[in-house]
Amino acid sequence: MNGRRGALRGLGSVVLLLGTAQLARGAGIVAVRVWPAADYTRVTIESDRALAARHFLTEGPYRLVLDIEGLGLDPALKELVGSVRPDDPYIAGVRVGQFQPHVVRLVLDLKQPVTPQQFALPPVAAYQHRLVLDLYPVQERDPLLALIRDKEAAEVQAAQAVQDALGDLIARIDRGRPPGAAASAPPQTTPAPQVVAPPTEAERASAERLIIVAVDPGHGGEDPGAIGPTGLREKDAVLAIARALREELNKQRNLRVMLTRNGDYFVPLHERVRKARRVQADLFVSIHADAFIRPDARGASVFALSERGASSASARWMAERENNADRVGGVNVDVADAQVMRAILDMSTTAQIKDSLKLAREVLWRIGRVGRLHKREVEQAGFAVLKAPDVPSILVETAFISNPQEEDKLRDPAYHAELVRAMATGIRRYFARNPPLARDRQL
Repeated sequence: MNGRRGALRGLGSVVLLLGTAQLARGAGIVAVRVWPAADYTRVTIESDRALAARHFLTEGPYRLVLDIEGLGLDPALKELVGSVRPDDPYIAGVRVGQFQPHVVRLVLDLKQPVTPQQFALPPVAAYQHRLVLDLYPVQERDPLLALIRDKEAAEVQAAQAVQDALGDLIARIDRGRPPGAAASAPPQTTPAPQVVAPPTEAERASAERLIIVAVDPGHGGEDPGAIGPTGLREKDAVLAIARALREELNKQRNLRVMLTRNGDYFVPLHERVRKARRVQADLFVSIHADAFIRPDARGASVFALSERGASSASARWMAERENNADRVGGVNVDVADAQVMRAILDMSTTAQIKDSLKLAREVLWRIGRVGRLHKREVEQAGFAVLKAPDVPSILVETAFISNPQEEDKLRDPAYHAELVRAMATGIRRYFARNPPLARDRQL
């Protein structure tokens, strides 16, 4: 440990001070990227050849040290220093220096203890070799508890708003009363408004059941998804729609939405399924923006899982494209439990698919009333993200981002509002016809 502390102290004299004669030997750095999020922060170093690296942690203060071999101090690495945002939950700052002739050392000053995962990704899509460092919290937060607390806070806020409005009304009445005049009693036929106090534990236990909808904005982070003719990225368009859908559905008092991602970071397909199951979601709605080789393809589509292969060639092509997200976004296959992942993604049931088709038809019919449909029937294919065994799941392709006119629609808040209202109505109609079962609230 003393040797490591000494190396860290010595790093201060070389950080960002090397001249041009000491730059880039060996592998060349293509880009460095930082993706901060509450779930985890990812640091990606992209290079023209595979990099070997090792890391270790120190305490007092918390730091993570990454030594990258076969590398000279590349100017692109300096960009990493300025890539850390002040609101990053895990990284306070980054320092970089030439630790040994062919070893570059990165020191990440941490805001809290982390559990790091380091892995390498081979070239895929537009990326060359990537060295990835994921920083996870030591203790994962409970997402179901967070949703329940959000609902309770909203109820308290609503009660306070009623109380504030009542106080304002009384104050205005008092201002209009002549000096010395007694306040008149309200008419017997008009009882005074009552303010509802925050629920107690007993009241909460007996309250109506909380309905949870998992809304999944596709892609994110390293995986931009499809890109429109003028540069609109699928990951950005669908996140905006997902947030609007959350706001619309959360207006329903006893319903809460959990977003599988609420920022620009990547979530693996199996992790999206796991998140939905952790909050005991009643529905799973994955939102995407279609793309095709022909720019004239247009219209929205709704997909459900299939037990017997894809319902059409285009549905099969779409599923293959979406299932490729893990390769582009980057999954640490060495850490992921392949057996558990396989089990989660292979446990779909006939009952789940039947309920998914009910939901899909409700949503498709209402989307068709606000815009053009690509297919007037629900399509089915083997989408990995729809394979939660106990959660009715659909995938909505909101429009063809590869079509110039529809790319414009995906930028239009008015289209977002129409689409969101249609999806929300379909979801509410599904629940009206298929009431959810009681949830085990053991947290």
